Amino acid sequence: MASNKTDKEYRRLTIKKGDQVVVISGRDADRGKVGKVLRVLPKTDRVVVEGVGMVTRHQKPTMQGQKGSLVRKEAPIQRSRVMLYDASLKKGVRTGSKTLENGQKVRVSQKSGETLDN
Repeated sequence: MASNKTDKEYRRLTIKKGDQVVVISGRDADRGKVGKVLRVLPKTDRVVVEGVGMVTRHQKPTMQGQKGSLVRKEAPIQRSRVMLYDASLKKGVRTGSKTLENGQKVRVSQKSGETLDN
């Protein structure tokens, strides 16, 4: 469902493309899976995670003589169902931000204190 938010009212997501995340709720088959974020959809508050939320789509033949097929691909899931994954603790963690000496702002794990940005 689309909301009536203007472009400036969208909540800034703490999850970025390329992050390692763990699924904390949802289908039993997906819960606990760790994967890489392929796309972030801020307008709908959703993320696409590699290997999570797989759906099957029917694909029509595009050229004459070609056969149709079934294609499995990832569907977007709600942003609140994933947490950033801390490899040292091997689980999802809450994050905070910290400014380094050179002025760069990075995300850090609340539990281990390690930097999550590469």
